[in-house]
Amino acid sequence: MDVRAASLVFVGSIATIALGCGQAQAPTRESPGAQGVGPKQALGPGEGAVSIVAWAGYVERGETDKAYDWVTGFERDTGCKVSVKIAATSDEMVALMNEGGFDLVTASGDASLRLVSGGKVQEVNTALVPSWSTVDPRLQSAPWHTVGGKHYGVPYQWGSNLLAYNTKVFGSKPPTSWSVVFEETTLPDGKSNKGRVQAFDGPIYLADAALYLMAHKPELGIKDPYALDRKQFDAAVALLRQQRKLVGRYWHDAVAQVDDFVNEGVAASSSWPYQVNLLQGKKAPIAATIPSEGATGWADTTMLHAKAAHPNCAYKWLEHSLQPSTQGDLAAWFGSVPAVPAACQGNKLLGEKGCETNGAGNFDRIHFWRTPVANCGDGRECVPYHEWVTSTIAVIGGR
Repeated sequence: MDVRAASLVFVGSIATIALGCGQAQAPTRESPGAQGVGPKQALGPGEGAVSIVAWAGYVERGETDKAYDWVTGFERDTGCKVSVKIAATSDEMVALMNEGGFDLVTASGDASLRLVSGGKVQEVNTALVPSWSTVDPRLQSAPWHTVGGKHYGVPYQWGSNLLAYNTKVFGSKPPTSWSVVFEETTLPDGKSNKGRVQAFDGPIYLADAALYLMAHKPELGIKDPYALDRKQFDAAVALLRQQRKLVGRYWHDAVAQVDDFVNEGVAASSSWPYQVNLLQGKKAPIAATIPSEGATGWADTTMLHAKAAHPNCAYKWLEHSLQPSTQGDLAAWFGSVPAVPAACQGNKLLGEKGCETNGAGNFDRIHFWRTPVANCGDGRECVPYHEWVTSTIAVIGGR
């Protein structure tokens, strides 16, 4: 698929998502979410099932690799049969939760407040999640899932968006800047990067452009890549338009990107640790780094639908999701960092230094995804998320 075909697929899918979401109200930290519905006060018998909207690789039952299975034991112990719907983008997650029929979602910060403000998720009673106290304190009351002191989810995993690159292309000169995907340049193998780089096709990727401009155009005054005034936003969009001339394909399917690195000659791209792990498992010549400008990233939260059909099984999963074995196995599989620090010790799959390898020390270098809103919080008027969506459609569509 060339970039034009990929553009049509993206524009069509994002248009569908926009219809599914409608003109949702802008999320704020004061939005109550699920108005009139208080948190569950007591648990009853499991309903026999729980359905989860999740990122690829987040809910594994050993089908890809028998060593990675944190579902089968849960089903055996609770009687709750797990079904999973994989979503490729945060917008798709929001659309699916708007449609309903799911109990839980592993939402990133660019989706979570939209779900709260839209009343699609309910407050979680952390007293019904015994392992809540083991969660990293930096995540317990994070602003992407805590509104008015109420918790609308349970932290799951966190990590960085990485710059993945082909070591045969870069040789002994690994990239140190995101410039290799934003600016036309000659790569260490003597060839141009044009047509050999990829970019994420979600609207939140505009923050990656803003982060790059923070370092390379300080005169714009960008302090937060998710809080952009009109001038800053326009500069980020202009950078994405420039980048479009270089992009061989826009990606959102993690498995498809793995195939592209192996078979399509991709030299460099934004990526997730999940793809890097899969590629290295295939012995592909791929490495990854966080460049000098820093990186965007995700701190994901398992959130409970306001009208969950299986709330008791859902709460059982919330507790299971915080077990050190679950957290450690998932971190080993995905390349992420556990929300429960204790998971970093004693996990056979993760290893003694697994959390360190996965970037546990990079927390302060990551600008975690969150939904852009009109009120910057510092007296400025910022560009809200719906304009990020329409501008991304225009860029990828060649407009």
